[in-house]
Amino acid sequence: MKKIVAIITFVLGFGSVFGQPARHDLHFDTLAKRWDEAIPLGNGMLGALVWQKSDHLRFSLDRADLWDMRPMKGLHRPEFSYQWVIDQVQKKEYKPVQQYFDAPYDHEPAPSKIPGGALEFDTKNWGAVQSVHLNIQQALCEVKWANGTMLKTFVHATAPVGWFRFENIRAGFEPQLIAPQYQGKEKTAGGPVAGDDLARLGYAQGSVQRTGNSITYKQAGWGGFTYEINVQWKKVNATTIEGVWSISSQYPGKKANTAATLVSKQALNRGYANYYASHATWWRAFWSKSAIHIPDAVLEKQWYLEQYKFGSASRQGAPPISLQAVWTADNGRLPPWKGDYHNDLNTQLSYWPAYSGNHLDEGMAFLDYLDKNKANYQRYTKLYFNKEGLAVPGVTTLDGTEMGGWIQYSLSPTVSCWLAQHYYLQWRYSMDKKFLQTRAYPWIKGAATFIENITTIDENGHRKLTISSSPEINDNDITAWFPQNTNYDLALMKFTFKAAAESATELGLKNDAAHWNKILAEFDDFALTANNELKFAPSMAYNQSHRHFSNMMAIHPLGLIKWEDGPRAQTIIKNSVHLLDSVGPAYWCGYSYAWLANMKARAKDGTGAAKDLQIFAKAFCSINSFHLNGDQTKSGYSKFTYRPFTLEGNFAYAAGLQEMLLQSYAGFIEIFPAVPAEWKDISFENLRAEGAFLVSVKKTGGQVNEVKIVAEKGGNTKLKLPFKTWLTASNNGVKIKDTANGFISLNCKPGAVLVLKNKNK
Repeated sequence: MKKIVAIITFVLGFGSVFGQPARHDLHFDTLAKRWDEAIPLGNGMLGALVWQKSDHLRFSLDRADLWDMRPMKGLHRPEFSYQWVIDQVQKKEYKPVQQYFDAPYDHEPAPSKIPGGALEFDTKNWGAVQSVHLNIQQALCEVKWANGTMLKTFVHATAPVGWFRFENIRAGFEPQLIAPQYQGKEKTAGGPVAGDDLARLGYAQGSVQRTGNSITYKQAGWGGFTYEINVQWKKVNATTIEGVWSISSQYPGKKANTAATLVSKQALNRGYANYYASHATWWRAFWSKSAIHIPDAVLEKQWYLEQYKFGSASRQGAPPISLQAVWTADNGRLPPWKGDYHNDLNTQLSYWPAYSGNHLDEGMAFLDYLDKNKANYQRYTKLYFNKEGLAVPGVTTLDGTEMGGWIQYSLSPTVSCWLAQHYYLQWRYSMDKKFLQTRAYPWIKGAATFIENITTIDENGHRKLTISSSPEINDNDITAWFPQNTNYDLALMKFTFKAAAESATELGLKNDAAHWNKILAEFDDFALTANNELKFAPSMAYNQSHRHFSNMMAIHPLGLIKWEDGPRAQTIIKNSVHLLDSVGPAYWCGYSYAWLANMKARAKDGTGAAKDLQIFAKAFCSINSFHLNGDQTKSGYSKFTYRPFTLEGNFAYAAGLQEMLLQSYAGFIEIFPAVPAEWKDISFENLRAEGAFLVSVKKTGGQVNEVKIVAEKGGNTKLKLPFKTWLTASNNGVKIKDTANGFISLNCKPGAVLVLKNKNK
């Protein structure tokens, strides 16, 4: 009887919010003692980390657009030119390049993301913490103390405010607003990983003023930039206090944001309950988009935590996910790698799960940002490359301005090509033709035009870059430049022209499509060893452990070498992945395991993919699920055992698990393409396939019972049948054609719904 009741309870919960039981939440019996283990809350623009510092409850407060935007010192000199770099490489006089363009990033404190501040509460008389709970369904953190005091706190899903409510509070409630230490004795460089001391920014210390139950901190930054943090609170009754905080930023010459003091005041007047109701409504809608259920509890919980962080870190109207998004380091230093936008891997991986995870709205935050900065990218393209078209720096500030660093990657000519894939994927998963016409194709065309202009035809008739690189092979040495196309650059260029031709065809631009196909045909094949393994470049085999699988881009994420292409492609994929594993993980990061899981899923290796995801979840994540890059267990999974927090590994993980459950990149829908044989009972709801099809599947006892497909926009697709015999349980608007080769073709009206069932179940 108990078992039946439990099942009924689960089903009822499943019906209201897709598969979101409390087992996915974070539960602790004490508050974290460091910022990178704290409870994360956020809404894309504002973020908070809830933890304990000494005997104070601490909220680390952040806003995504708090930036020191000063130009990188010494970068924009007369030599800032791609052609000058080529000349230095060919003359073998490379030290000036490193000195001018690489070194400033390591030695200068800014430009950089900067922290906001902190809110503290003296809890020394409250007794020990008894429980800490992050309810991810409601994006609500609850903390209980021994004396009965209870905290509920959240960052509102869409409004620029964070709320706190203390119940059973005793006398002496005195919040403190803590300013970052922009003034101090220590002014030593910490390097890009540890982060520079905040005092190196040279700011005058801001002011903190209290008026009644309101505290305001105002801070001036570089070049007229200012920001303000305000907290206000009120007594609801004798033992309950509710409060609200906000952060506002002001850039000179930009539209003014409403001051935090006014935002807090207006919110406090409306009250905690009103804000919580709309907050909870948004999160219910978010969780209704998709769900998974797998027999591995660790992997399933990690996926839900990644979804929670994605929903907390990406929102249209806010900047996209940077290295740490809205959870900037709260340790008196600048964040790892300046908290910037790394477009040589990090931003791209961060948005992988948006597509099949059915969170296209959150994914649009990235593309909105890229379009907003497009004029700045075009300035950079003309300034550095002196070519028409569209290039993007590999490392940028908030507004897309170049920051330098190892320029093989920070100023790589193929960055806009990788970003083009996200426009392509947004189109393919949404089938929004207006988006394709007005946004995706213009971006892809701009990237293709630039590559056409910057490449030349070699003596063999093949199109190539004059110098090419493969992140981050040979670091920033002159030998990191190759005279032939690396497989990394080659894959990105081939993808761009392929996507340009496909997009132009879809839009009826026949001449454009013919031109892009002509250029595509001019590129050589990928460089392979005699054993059919992908090399870094024609002159360099894969011979060293490295965190960035740049030589494998053609397999994943670009899908130019597909398992479905047949025996030769399968041999290349299997041998390349085997070589990667054989050379080993000595210099991998956590995100390497997450990326490899995606790749193994494409190779239909469910056991291997699951193993890599398990290593990621168990060895490379903090207790709050943050990706810490290094092996925290010191178990030999990497020689990196440090703990700089970045988010791309988290979201690559989520994409990897989705890739195991559903694939559609090869022109058809494949269900459970890469799951371990022992996963007998699996289901998912509303994962999204290319073509704008929503797919839900149930599998029990090792057999698929039911497949549901919703054709959001209509159109044609093919389904690789997951059962030998089947029947149509319901059909509203789908013409089915059985091709007798294990596939069925589906011709769908917009909004059509098809449910197929296993005939043998």
